[in-house]
Amino acid sequence: MRSFRLTAMLGLFALAWFGVATPALAWWNDDWAFRKEITFDLAKTGADISGSPADVPVLIRLSLGNFNYFGDTKPDGSDLRFVASDDKTPLKSHLERYDPQAQMAFVWVRVPRLTGAANTDKIYLYYGNPKAAADKDSGGAYDAKQALVYHFGAPAAKPQDATSYKSEPNAFNAEVNPASLIGAGAKFDGTKTISIPATASLRLVPAQGLTISAWVRIDAAQPQAYLAALQEESRILVLGIDGTNALARWSGAAGPAIVARSDGSLTTAEWHHLAVRVGKNRMTLFVDGAEAAAADITLEDVGGTLTIGGSAIGANEFTGELDEFQVSNTARTDEWIAAAARSQGMVAPLVVYGGDTQKEGGGGESYFTTTLRNVTIDGWVIIGILMVMFFASIAVMAGKAFYLNRVARGNAKFLAEFQKSSGEPIELHAIFESSTLWALYEHGTRELAKRFEGQAAGADRVHTISPQSIEAIRATLDAALTRMTQKLSSQMVLLTIAISGGPFLGLLGTVVGVMITFAAIAATGDVNINAIAPGTAAALVATVAGLGVAIPCLFGYNFLNSRVREIGADMRVFVDEFVTRIAETHS
Repeated sequence: MRSFRLTAMLGLFALAWFGVATPALAWWNDDWAFRKEITFDLAKTGADISGSPADVPVLIRLSLGNFNYFGDTKPDGSDLRFVASDDKTPLKSHLERYDPQAQMAFVWVRVPRLTGAANTDKIYLYYGNPKAAADKDSGGAYDAKQALVYHFGAPAAKPQDATSYKSEPNAFNAEVNPASLIGAGAKFDGTKTISIPATASLRLVPAQGLTISAWVRIDAAQPQAYLAALQEESRILVLGIDGTNALARWSGAAGPAIVARSDGSLTTAEWHHLAVRVGKNRMTLFVDGAEAAAADITLEDVGGTLTIGGSAIGANEFTGELDEFQVSNTARTDEWIAAAARSQGMVAPLVVYGGDTQKEGGGGESYFTTTLRNVTIDGWVIIGILMVMFFASIAVMAGKAFYLNRVARGNAKFLAEFQKSSGEPIELHAIFESSTLWALYEHGTRELAKRFEGQAAGADRVHTISPQSIEAIRATLDAALTRMTQKLSSQMVLLTIAISGGPFLGLLGTVVGVMITFAAIAATGDVNINAIAPGTAAALVATVAGLGVAIPCLFGYNFLNSRVREIGADMRVFVDEFVTRIAETHS
């Protein structure tokens, strides 16, 4: 597929510019043909992540806007590999969704540490190995403290925990939405619930703490709606919503409940990342990765049932949509929670997608090659049509130029012979066969011979014809001249079609390409310049192709048209000269 694209475009453009090649670096494994650089920009997260969080599961969203090479991977994406900044150390990852038809993928990568240093806060995505075996260690994308992760991508009857603990629910009747924030999500209408039985991994141990997080979208304010509740007898930890405020609630065996509530921070019909963390006798509520409220508590051991969306303690049930539900059996740091939130949402400023390189020799690939590899299927269809127009126009221009040159040479030879003849008949020579003047001369002499039929001729007698016959001969010659002019201009209409239609076809390809790019960005939520630029640059290739067809055709058409006009003028002058000679000799 890749070689076809490059060969086709190089055939379209005889002159191509070469971009500056990216510097060559070490290659992790020669079995993989391509590599993409991904960096993490902590300065754009909007929060202080200077604490260097470790083992953060970062979401890598691949879409048409930042990765147009699904055709170069295995159909199931099993050849995707992530390598650390040293280009030597493989990183654990797992696919939540890989859809080459929709050109969309969600991959979770366990990043060892985020430091804020430009040279270390990057990883490499390798792809393009048809022999690669699938990575079956999906739980390796999370550290041992990650106790539960629900992507909600499995069938509603059997949701699956993505971690190694495999904590499956014993009750699940929520509606699965396949097109949620990150792949699939769960919808709750006030009657749905998910219940996970008590396990050792989901136990709240005061010395370790606990962190519960989820992406949430509500359509309206709702009082005392609980998203998640870990409850054992009277001890309960809750993450919920009260009105449009995020809510965290702790109740121990004795004493009143303690509530931490944000200040109107949730916008309806929009996704928000909510998290509650308990540890060191303190409960902290986070909204979109930033601390929103906190309260001092006295922690106790809780090892009961974990309920999602239900009201195990009699509060209101949650109504809305939930995605990416996670539980850690430790108190995650502020920086860890912020990094997770800033890498998973529709706008993920933490993750910056760089360019792609190909393993070949010691060099990278030019900007021109990178742009071509971003062209979409619809763009290649338009470019294919333009290629047909281009080669057809080249054939017309080459054939027409060769033909007109032969005509011009024949006319020059015949005209020289005609001017020397002084009225004597001119014999046909091979060089005259392509001469339009010879063809006119032939028409005229045949018409003249018809007028001489029945007239006696001798050495002392010259054939005569009437003025009416001379005008009839002129009309015959004018008709022949018109037909010859049409023959000289034949197929020139193909050039005018290429001149006027080429740029419009190219513009159509560009508009469709830009439309698809923005549609893909809207579907995946990957809004950054690195997501927009490749697709837009590739879409402009269609316009360049249209101009590449129209400009040579414009020059060729004007040149050939001027040659046709010159030959036509010579033919009109010859008709006048020939008719004048007939009139002087035979009238």
